This record gives sequence, structure tokens and C-alpha cells, in this order.
Amino acid sequence: MATPQDALSTARDRWNAGDLDGYLRLYDDAIRLHGYSPESLGKAEVRGFYEGIFAAFGPPTLEFHEVLTDGDAVTVRFTMSGTHVGEFMGVPATGRDVAVPGITILHFRGDTVVERFSQADMLGLLVQIGAVPAPA
Repeated sequence: MATPQDALSTARDRWNAGDLDGYLRLYDDAIRLHGYSPESLGKAEVRGFYEGIFAAFGPPTLEFHEVLTDGDAVTVRFTMSGTHVGEFMGVPATGRDVAVPGITILHFRGDTVVERFSQADMLGLLVQIGAVPAPA
């Protein structure tokens, strides 16, 4: 059995290779994903969320800046980067490059994630793609 950090590193490598199926092996079938609306319960909902991200910014890349482990919990400070190549939240593709910083806490059971709490700079993303004006 892989450690949580090994499983996470493999998932990031699959994400960066554009392999969504490989990335999703990280998640338990009953995964609970918090922090992105709506809350996602189960792998099918999580797949749909990430399919939308891949279609809009794809495939995006993930960079990990810090990874902290405490028992079965792993916290990651990350940046997702990509190019706005497809519709996102009603905004047609702009061709603009984006970088979205965030922090996530993943709770593992063995080498799969059973619950995840995430926060990412979605307002910053919407500013980057021109959906909302930059704050004054």
C-alpha cells in the first residue's frame, strides 16, 4: 500500500499528464468534496466537477508548494494553471492563461481520499478570465 503522500504525488503526475481517470483513482467511491459549490458526494459528482475544469482549462497543471502530513490527513498548498480554452461558469473561452492558488486538506483511508476540504481563489480566477472586474 502506498503512503498518502505517494498516492497524492502519483495523482498529481496523472493530472499533469492530462489523465483524469488516473487522477481520480486517488478518490474513494464515496468521496466527499467540500469547498466547491455544490458540495460533491461520490466519485461520479467529483468526476463531473473535474471534467468541467479539464474542459475549461485543459488540461490544467498542478504545482505543489507545500505538503504537510499529520496521520491520515495531508494538507497541500497548490497552484492550478491552465489556459481558458472552454466555457467556464457561463464565460466563453478567452484564451487567457490563468493561475489559481489554493489550499486543500485530504483525509485518507489507506491510499485513497475519503474526504477533502478545499479553498481556491475562485474570485481571482473569474477576474483572470474577465468575468468580473478586478477589485479597485
